[in-house]
Amino acid sequence: MGAAHKIAAHGAAVAKKGGPSVIFEIAAGLSLGVAGGAMWKMYHLNLKRKTEELYSSLEKGELTVSGSQ
Repeated sequence: MGAAHKIAAHGAAVAKKGGPSVIFEIAAGLSLGVAGGAMWKMYHLNLKRKTEELYSSLEKGELTVSGSQ
């Protein structure tokens, strides 16, 4: 009788829980999207800064590029 009671209790808990919350799913998706977008933006801004530093150093003469290999 104990095993049958556990199975029935589990079935009742699953039926009572219901499906996923739509509001929670929207909030989780938005927060993950914003976090991913922020990381992507920071990566590209850092890459742009490094590129601008390289070209400004080349213009100032601090760096040189040789054509021979």
